[in-house]
Amino acid sequence: MDSLEIKPWDLAKYPDKEKTETLTPLYRQILTELGENVEREGLLKTPERVAKAMQFLTYGYKIDPKDVLRSAIFEEDYKQMVIVKDIDFYSLCEHHILPFFGKAHVAYIPNKKITGLSKIARVVEILSRRLQIQERLTTQIKDCIQETLDPLGVMVVIEAQHMCMQMRGVEKMHSVTTTSDFTGIFNTAKTREEFMNLIGR
Repeated sequence: MDSLEIKPWDLAKYPDKEKTETLTPLYRQILTELGENVEREGLLKTPERVAKAMQFLTYGYKIDPKDVLRSAIFEEDYKQMVIVKDIDFYSLCEHHILPFFGKAHVAYIPNKKITGLSKIARVVEILSRRLQIQERLTTQIKDCIQETLDPLGVMVVIEAQHMCMQMRGVEKMHSVTTTSDFTGIFNTAKTREEFMNLIGR
């Protein structure tokens, strides 16, 4: 029965009816101000669709990612590196509300506590489903794991493409931005190098 239970982080993805009703006329006004005819067939339901889509793209505000980690903490005497790499994510840049997306690589070295591997990916997902900048996202993932599991160290590397650079502004296609942050034992260059080698970077 527990396996069929809807988790809060799944429920949060569904649009809220009241918010949809509030946002829909606002998006209708935006489209009108941009010069569109919101009465034409192709745009009749667009404001409502966008209102629902934006709630999904920012559902991370509704969830504390630490609760996700706490839902699957186990005692284990394991003190080697645990890596979850190539975690796909999609986020919205807070400066232009345009997408940035890529892969996150996360490692931690346990200190008697481990978490379910899928929960690491959940943390990335939840924090990316907010208006973000890549630098902050990197640090928030690191802090969430460090503060919840209290491991010997955490390291996060994110590689992403930014539509605000590719669709507007300098319009540089295929450029990739890499950020990293780390704590504890990852302050040692040898440990960071081992992590980078293991993720193939």
